[in-house]
Amino acid sequence: MNTIRSVCVYCGSSPGRDEIYAKAGHLLGRSIAKTGLRLIYGGGTKGIMGAVAEGALKAGGKVTGIIPRFLINREATETALDRLDELLITDNMHERKHRMFEKSDAFVALPGGIGTVEEIVEIMTWAQLGHHRKPIVFGNVNGFWDPMLSLLDHMAAEGFIHTAQRVKPLVVNEPEAIVPAIMVAGSSVDAPTEGVQSVIDKM
Repeated sequence: MNTIRSVCVYCGSSPGRDEIYAKAGHLLGRSIAKTGLRLIYGGGTKGIMGAVAEGALKAGGKVTGIIPRFLINREATETALDRLDELLITDNMHERKHRMFEKSDAFVALPGGIGTVEEIVEIMTWAQLGHHRKPIVFGNVNGFWDPMLSLLDHMAAEGFIHTAQRVKPLVVNEPEAIVPAIMVAGSSVDAPTEGVQSVIDKM
């Protein structure tokens, strides 16, 4: 049975220098909605974040935005946030990430900055420690994640990723192919996708 009901997307709150990034976000949001899945994301209404949400909303999808109170005026506008069918406002970044993990059955990293890297690496760390088996995807738009993927290979080759079998992120170049890849991965997961709450709470 497929365990995928929602997809978390990590991405930049800025559009980046190439319009292909925002276009990819819009296509992914649309694909999530058309597949009948809920989009879980950081609540921003600008940049690639905004494009993902817009793509899902325009396709009639359900969207949950999770944003810390102090970022509302920096990454979003209250008027735009009113369009989301679920908005969760947290007190800090740690709570935001925790809530995003709890509500999501799979994770996608589209192009973004340090915050995006930090979010997807944390999810990979939890997978390495055996706390979840939810699919993890690098949306490698225009080869954006190639340096990151090379670093991961280097870490493994140098003996610093000792449980690499638990961390097997999918690398998908085309935005339209991300959700189908997640659905295939979700149907092959034979263990619960929920994290170990007592362990996660300590992180």
